[in-house]
Amino acid sequence: MTCPILSSTKAECNIGLTSDRAEQVVQSVTETRVHGENSTLPQTVTRFAPSPSGWLHLGHIHSVLEARRAADDDGGLMRLRIEDIDGPRCRPEYHDGILDDLTYMGIKWDGPVMVQSERMAAYAAALETLKADDLVYPCFLSRRELDRLLSAPHLPPITHPANTDQLIDSDLATERLEQGQEPAWRLRMEAIRPRLKGLEYRDWLNGPKAIDLDAIGDEVIARKDIATSYHLSVVVDDAAQGITLITRGADLEASTPLHRVLQVLLNLPETTWRHHQLVLDSTGKRLAKRHMPLTIRDMREDGMEPSAILSALEKSPKA
Repeated sequence: MTCPILSSTKAECNIGLTSDRAEQVVQSVTETRVHGENSTLPQTVTRFAPSPSGWLHLGHIHSVLEARRAADDDGGLMRLRIEDIDGPRCRPEYHDGILDDLTYMGIKWDGPVMVQSERMAAYAAALETLKADDLVYPCFLSRRELDRLLSAPHLPPITHPANTDQLIDSDLATERLEQGQEPAWRLRMEAIRPRLKGLEYRDWLNGPKAIDLDAIGDEVIARKDIATSYHLSVVVDDAAQGITLITRGADLEASTPLHRVLQVLLNLPETTWRHHQLVLDSTGKRLAKRHMPLTIRDMREDGMEPSAILSALEKSPKA
């Protein structure tokens, strides 16, 4: 099976690269994909992929420095990607603020910025690949309807949804489709598990980790409102950008098994994952935009130089 995302290998891998050094990495990635694992391995290519749903804080600076250093340690590249598929929460000023804060901090990225909202066709192609292999199904149930059905007293306890298309009358599903309602698309894990027995993912620190496929439910990989999801988009984009090492916070490690599953189903290159510690606030909670932590913008307005901001990061608790 050839994934449409990688059907034109060099063209897709070359997103965001302009320098001769970057071109060499692209050629290496392309060679590995075309000729197999016995080819020369590419340099390390990492990425920083923030969402423009708020201003950057110290946790973001910690994360981007982890990615930048991992790339630099191997003479590799660090890409920048703006993950803005969640339209209502993402704003242009936050997008610009990400670039401005990184520039102020002296943190460089390699090549132009990839923007997810400009890549909807790539996500649609990936979804069509999964549809063609009967690995996904449409779900017309709302979250409220699904919660009510799954919590019915006559049903045994359910840890995660499965085959939700069988929980709605076919006539009702047809009626909703005719009314113009778009379904969400879920993985059909009962069809996937037999194909992926023994699947592992590569952990940078601990080596191969076994994936418990029974712990993965029929996850939504294309939402009703945007026809994609965080999971599908990041997997497609990591492949398109030639990412070899995914550095991200430990809070996202729970998503890694699902992302490895999607890599295999879409015939995309395997990556290595490196999950780093999280920056905490004074109460021991991780820094998060929803808690409105002190931002890099705030620090800059208070006259803090990059060195002072890095010092504050160094002194911040992490776990």
